[in-house]
Amino acid sequence: MKADEIRELSLEEMDEKLTELYTELRDLRFQDAVGQFTATARPREIRKDIARIHTIRTEMEAAEA
Repeated sequence: MKADEIRELSLEEMDEKLTELYTELRDLRFQDAVGQFTATARPREIRKDIARIHTIRTEMEAAEA
């Protein structure tokens, strides 16, 4: 997910997206533990998306204050 796409989201939509990303990351970790893990690059992408959302959210909150 690109930063421009994240900036278009509302705070509620960001929360929903974070929930989806954390769920997907948990599922991938479970797949890795079971031995069915195939998408080796995806956890890194998810972590970066999570960080982007948190960063942009902090920027938005600072701009409001």
